[in-house]
Amino acid sequence: MTAVLGIIGYPIGHSISPAFQQAALDHCGIDATYTAWAVPPEQVGQFVQDLRRPEALGINVTVPHKEAVIPFLDQVDDGATEAGAVNTIVRRGDMLTGHNTDGYGFLRALQEAGGLDPRGKRALVLGAGGSARGVVLALARAGLARLTIANRTVQRAEALAALGQKRGVTSGAIGLEAGGLTRAAAQADLIVNCTTVGMDHGPAQGESPLSWQQIPGSALVYDLVYNPPDTPLLQQARQAGARTLGGLHMLVYQGAASFEMWTGQAAPVAVMLAAATQAMAARRGNK
Repeated sequence: MTAVLGIIGYPIGHSISPAFQQAALDHCGIDATYTAWAVPPEQVGQFVQDLRRPEALGINVTVPHKEAVIPFLDQVDDGATEAGAVNTIVRRGDMLTGHNTDGYGFLRALQEAGGLDPRGKRALVLGAGGSARGVVLALARAGLARLTIANRTVQRAEALAALGQKRGVTSGAIGLEAGGLTRAAAQADLIVNCTTVGMDHGPAQGESPLSWQQIPGSALVYDLVYNPPDTPLLQQARQAGARTLGGLHMLVYQGAASFEMWTGQAAPVAVMLAAATQAMAARRGNK
């Protein structure tokens, strides 16, 4: 019996997870298919319940369903509970368990692809949504010393800063005024964009949350946006002489962690990264 895996979201046409997850399954000789399903919000509960069928191994979950799936699961692990979001569901017998591998993927990419250990460092995080929450938790676990959250709505930034403070990180919150943002960036060893600014087909396509004049050349600029691979922020960072890291490694590393939960096998990360890179290049070539 061919096993079933996949990813749900709404919309979902942008996802390249099927490309690199199927490549990993085929490489490991696992008889399984990985599919992208566009699931409207009102159908999420029924879709999750249907994962209890024998051929289903589990799914990935992306926006806007990362919180919505939680009530339909039998168990949610501590990491997903802390993050307030599930991006991986695993079926074991009749049990459905929820996990969140985003923080793991973020941190592994930061350390391995970005070459930065955040212990004792200072970070500026742009945005205060769900992805920013996962980033803050991951950085806190890794021993970050100082954190500034910048967001259009300062109250949301303050709430996230309080979470960092609670985890032992000296934390503050600011708005997006140029002066405050410039001062915070100048003091940062790491700048992480957790917004959709610069994302293809997003409301701020072609824009950058920072100019090159605001970015210190000593920093690592990490943009979680992976489409386009070379975002306007990364271009500005290179102009400033800073090191850069795009979001593709994080996407693959979080997917690799999901793969290992479903299959019990080591994920062929190099195969997955190559397939993801090829999928992105193909999409951009078809524009």
